[in-house]
Amino acid sequence: MIGVLGGTFNPIHYAHLRCAIEVKELFGLAQVRMIPNAQPPHRPSPIVPGMMRAQMLELAIANHPGLLCDRRELERPQPSFMVDTLVSLRGEFPAQPLLLFIGNDAFSQLKQWRRWQQLFDYAHIVVMTRPGWQIQATDDFFQARLTDDCHALRSNLAGKLFFQAVTPLDISATAIRNCIATQQDPSFLLPDAVIAYIRQHQLYQAPD
Repeated sequence: MIGVLGGTFNPIHYAHLRCAIEVKELFGLAQVRMIPNAQPPHRPSPIVPGMMRAQMLELAIANHPGLLCDRRELERPQPSFMVDTLVSLRGEFPAQPLLLFIGNDAFSQLKQWRRWQQLFDYAHIVVMTRPGWQIQATDDFFQARLTDDCHALRSNLAGKLFFQAVTPLDISATAIRNCIATQQDPSFLLPDAVIAYIRQHQLYQAPD
């Protein structure tokens, strides 16, 4: 099985990385493809170019086999719609189950995503939650796909909805950017190699 984890990664930090490592182990994934957005459809594009965000991601995962930086969204001219990404991945991995990992906040907004129902044609959707979180009542579309059986994910290429608790780390990219802009030390929020890259390229500085 192959995991898919998208985001702006602006910048990549330990909450992203902890989730990626945890789900890789929990689901026995061959790999987790971490996919930086180029143009997020529902928010302004990040000021830091996608290729620089990808370079920071590659620095962060350099010593973690099975975590991969996938640049396919950066190579497309249109906004980064996940359904297009899954179509592309399905063409590349026709016989592998795909698991799309999203947070609970993203799941609550899923019906605003482009062609959201078709996401299930190409992948399972795994919603990452905090421990102890209770599944909210879902509509008939989601109920028909809901499972708590990991074997159902492995034995089907796509189509299931699964909820998985992961370790919560209260770290946000926004807080990190603000920390750097105010010349505070972001150590232990993101990898040292990423901090060095940010300093080298003077990213996230406060406007003059």
